[in-house]
Amino acid sequence: MSKLVTRWHSTRVDRTVDVVRWGTFGRPVLVFPTAGGDAEEIERQHLVDACGELLDAGEVKLYSCDSVNGQALLRGEGSSHHRQWLQRQFLEYVRHELVPAVRADCSSDDIELVATGASIGAFNALACICRFPDVFRAAICMSGTYDLRRFYDGDLGEDFAWSSPLHFVPQLQGDALERLRQRMVVLASGQGPNEDVGESWAAAHVLGSKGVPNRVDQWGPEWPHDWQTWRAMLPQYLREVG
Repeated sequence: MSKLVTRWHSTRVDRTVDVVRWGTFGRPVLVFPTAGGDAEEIERQHLVDACGELLDAGEVKLYSCDSVNGQALLRGEGSSHHRQWLQRQFLEYVRHELVPAVRADCSSDDIELVATGASIGAFNALACICRFPDVFRAAICMSGTYDLRRFYDGDLGEDFAWSSPLHFVPQLQGDALERLRQRMVVLASGQGPNEDVGESWAAAHVLGSKGVPNRVDQWGPEWPHDWQTWRAMLPQYLREVG
């Protein structure tokens, strides 16, 4: 299958970020890496191969970028406020740099994306569809970690509140909320080692209380917080969201 690697320096996150595309045709799917991952993590972990039939059939194109915010959390980069700022800036980068680049690659100024990812990647997918429902049509959130407060020490500021869907969705109203109510969020989680389906139920409660369509899928205890789970989940849900 075709693969394209691009990179540019983003002034929003103040670093160079890699973006990789697999496939040539089909609806664009933005796959966020896990916390420490880079843009090619999903290929190394065979998630791209798991979606091979969809790619070969021209049903989807997969895109991925470096996990800027997740890497910063793992490294403890800078102060807590810096990491909160970077979380917001990363989402701004996605909306105002990455999405336009994907649309240009698709030769469409208005094509809508599917957002997906696992663990911290699921947080990013949920944050993107909730904050930017004008450009994301669905989110497939796998084994998500949605409450990031434990990753920050000290006070939680405006940047955290802006970028955390558990905290900003309850405040949404008007056009932004109405657009989000036309979207769909799948919250899938195994119940095996290192999984916490309670994170998905907590996110579902926040979404449901605002009338946002969502569904929690509980996979069984044989499904751990690991790549074999996500390789099984993603192609199934990509077929479903259409």
